Amino acid sequence: MNLHYPTSAARSVLQASAVCLQYPDDTVRALWPTVHAGVEALPDSDPKQHLRAFLDGTRAQLPGELARHYVDVFDRRRRCCLYLTWWTHGETRRRGGALAELKRRYREAGTELTGTELPDYLPIVLEYAATVELADGLALLQEHRPGIELLRLALLEATTPYAAPVQAVCALLPGASPADLAEAKALARTGPPREQVGLELPPFELGATR
Repeated sequence: MNLHYPTSAARSVLQASAVCLQYPDDTVRALWPTVHAGVEALPDSDPKQHLRAFLDGTRAQLPGELARHYVDVFDRRRRCCLYLTWWTHGETRRRGGALAELKRRYREAGTELTGTELPDYLPIVLEYAATVELADGLALLQEHRPGIELLRLALLEATTPYAAPVQAVCALLPGASPADLAEAKALARTGPPREQVGLELPPFELGATR
């Protein structure tokens, strides 16, 4: 089933999810009021409800408490991995080639990575889709759909609010999300649906500078 979503709203979902999934230091938390305003401006939809749930669920937490929770979830649980090529290649030599291919893909879209994060870090991929190349970014997320769905299920099992931004991303992509681990593993074997993400305002107005 295609999800018909306005281009600007799709970008907003991706941008908000990118911010929400980053380590909640002072810089990231300072962005949350802006993210909240953007989420409230979205059309009523599953992505909006998931992002609202995350923002509402973390609002009352103390900064240090939330930071410790983030580390507990993403640094100490192997199955809660935010690096997409880990799901497809693990810690093998093939992963190096996949990371190099991602960098090439970003360069061809007119952008270069800065900072120390790897190019398959989910918030970076979401930022790329939101602000540089929407069509290719959505395609990239769909290519890695099995890993993202396995991450979603692992975060739900961990009963963490960080499941909600990943749910928002999955809800934006075509096809129903797997209901359980067995369905997610089947998706990993067969590949994600081939249908394209349907947006109401094609062609996409992308902001990449070449």
